[in-house]
Amino acid sequence: MFTSWAIFLVSAAVIVYAGTKLSRYGDQIADLTGLGGLWIGVVLMAGATSLPEVFTTVSASLLDAPDLAAGDLFGACMTNMLTLGLIDLMHRQKRVWQQAAFEHALSAGLAMFLTGLAAFFILLGQDIKYGGIGLGSTILLLFYILGMRVIFRQESVKRRQREQEKVVEGHARKEDDGPSKRDGLKRAALGFGSAAFGLLIAAPFLASSANQIAEQSGVSATFIGTSLVAITTSLPELVTAVAAVRLGAFDLAVGNLFGSNAFNMAAFFFVDVAHQSGPLFNAVSDAHALTALWGILMMSVALMGIIYRVEKRYLLIEPDSLAIILGYCLGLVLLFQ
Repeated sequence: MFTSWAIFLVSAAVIVYAGTKLSRYGDQIADLTGLGGLWIGVVLMAGATSLPEVFTTVSASLLDAPDLAAGDLFGACMTNMLTLGLIDLMHRQKRVWQQAAFEHALSAGLAMFLTGLAAFFILLGQDIKYGGIGLGSTILLLFYILGMRVIFRQESVKRRQREQEKVVEGHARKEDDGPSKRDGLKRAALGFGSAAFGLLIAAPFLASSANQIAEQSGVSATFIGTSLVAITTSLPELVTAVAAVRLGAFDLAVGNLFGSNAFNMAAFFFVDVAHQSGPLFNAVSDAHALTALWGILMMSVALMGIIYRVEKRYLLIEPDSLAIILGYCLGLVLLFQ
């Protein structure tokens, strides 16, 4: 048991460090390429900070631990919403959610839709697999790509509007395409790749040690994946969100969390490909549907908090943030029961 915990903690530390570096280099790439803030958070940063979940769940699937893999992905969705509630505590001047753009409703709606669809495939329990690829996970990936296209088109419209406003105001900025910018982009890309490689090395150790902890402790892999593994692999999102809020980049923080939830559901495709014992959704426990539906409830509260722009706080925290934090704790209790 001690050896399993030691391997788990060391691999978790590597994942947190590499995930943090991955986020920083991803932010540099986004800045040097001039992409929009919401698009950066939803796609680039969400994909970067979700790599620990992807690598860990694929490793768990290769170890024939589908409940551990599914628990990590669904649990990460709940943990990301917990992070959204916690960052409110760190920014006392103004509501964090009030500073986020209304367009986050698109990414939130996409994440909720994909999570509900994944829960449906689990409860259906009649998924089929062709050529090593499950139909349910393929549908999730296709809807994710379609949703990203919708968000990209929406952000493109806003970017063109901002550029037109700058031209009208006479503040059009010339892009610097000199050697310094190219060198900076090259260094950021190299750092990004190195951090991703670190995640690739550490993720199998995290998955195998977590599976051993579940077997030795007698606690189900479903609960271990949803709680312990999900919290660990979601630490890069937490670090990124906290840093973004401190910098005043609220769209980056909120977009990263909702985008990660959507990306995690698309990651079921890669987990299903790695699972060689048949369709993934037929092998996982129905208890994951409870986690998925609970995550949808937490995301719906967050979505309402973004849309409903109120100023008043109660005991230095918004009621919706408090509801998400308490909801996360209650969800773990229900899952453990």
